[in-house]
Amino acid sequence: MFEGVAVRMAAPNPQMSRDELLGFVKGADAVVSMFHDRVDDEFLDAAGPQLKAVCNFAVGVDNIDLAACRRRGVVATNTPDVVTEGTANLAWALILAVARRVIPGDRACRTGMFEREGNGFPIGWMGMHLAGQTLLIVGAGRIGRAVAQRGVAFGMRIMYAARSRHIDFELAPTVARRVELDEGLGLADVVSLHTPLTPETRHLINARRLGMMKAEAILINTARGPVVDESALVEALKAGRLWGAGLDVFEHEPKVHAGLVGLENVVLTPHIGSAERHWREEMTGLAVGSALASLRGERPQNVVT
Repeated sequence: MFEGVAVRMAAPNPQMSRDELLGFVKGADAVVSMFHDRVDDEFLDAAGPQLKAVCNFAVGVDNIDLAACRRRGVVATNTPDVVTEGTANLAWALILAVARRVIPGDRACRTGMFEREGNGFPIGWMGMHLAGQTLLIVGAGRIGRAVAQRGVAFGMRIMYAARSRHIDFELAPTVARRVELDEGLGLADVVSLHTPLTPETRHLINARRLGMMKAEAILINTARGPVVDESALVEALKAGRLWGAGLDVFEHEPKVHAGLVGLENVVLTPHIGSAERHWREEMTGLAVGSALASLRGERPQNVVT
């Protein structure tokens, strides 16, 4: 019991099957859903007509059929802001790991290659420099801005591509220049994706757009996997048309494209953008607070419309 409310909690691992999930939500008045839980008519039917709110433990809501929720009077909420710092930090961890070949270097130390062969000084293990290079932010939201601000600290020039102008990007310290996506892809040395997943952004980065990027460029995706056509990305990386990529999300998550696994110029993490203890605790507070507010008949914070 929590504040007079009966709570059912699912163990996070292993991930529930669809049938298990539908059975688990039966009779719930409020559900705290994960980003991988598909909330649609089937889910809402399984929960029952008493359901008041679906509180997504994520900032993205591409897993929720918002129209279906509206038809049934079910409120949908998310957890913005609290994912910003952690995800921006991970985006930069990926940028640095790809640029400086951290994963292959770690492997060389662990396998004895460094001991046997040395580090090839002065030309071995050459990485990509970042100071003076251009960072393109695709999607000018909270996380994109936080990544851009970190780019300034690394001495990078900042551009952004967005549907509308964001004056906060153009003010100091970021002083970013707004560009059309296709133009920016041709100019950028690092491209970092921060768009929500919508029908318009699915495969936003496809074979044609990958072909616009510099051969020395890095692609980073901490947004949603289907924003990138993974098969096209694998071909570009294998052909040497990109320096590398850092991916925290995948097109058919949790499955990782087999072509990515063996590539030395790719760094892969298992959708852990917000996985910093402090911010996960804050996310929990927001999601649970929204659920409790709905049960009290109050309007929760962060209602997604």
